[in-house]
Amino acid sequence: MRLHLITVGDPKLAYAKAGWDEYAGRLGRYHKLRVTRVTGKTQAAESGAIARAAGKAPLVLLDPRGRQFSSEGLAAFLEAEAVGGTGELAFAVGGPDGHTDALRAGARRLWSLGDLTLPHDLAMIVLVEALYRASTITAGEPYHRG
Repeated sequence: MRLHLITVGDPKLAYAKAGWDEYAGRLGRYHKLRVTRVTGKTQAAESGAIARAAGKAPLVLLDPRGRQFSSEGLAAFLEAEAVGGTGELAFAVGGPDGHTDALRAGARRLWSLGDLTLPHDLAMIVLVEALYRASTITAGEPYHRG
């Protein structure tokens, strides 16, 4: 399955850039990976750019209103999407004000990383590492020790 990762901006801090590069490289062994960085001066502009970037791909928004996944649950979700014929899933990390209600309403899934508020750079790393971990679970590889 193709995974399209959409973020508002690039990771800015050195640790975030290194973490993103590390896990995106690992994730690319399991999925065809595309990354799109969007910009916008307002929440509406950012959400519009995310929607345009996702195109027709089902959209999974990182959002505090969403459902939390265990690593195994995320693996099962990805596998179910692939088996169900989803060729591409788009995952989006919004800007500082999050996503608009309109973008949320059109999303396939809202995914919460937990009750903590994470800095933007850290949320991007958690996204790509979680997808990598889920992919190794599906592949039966020993990275996850749950």
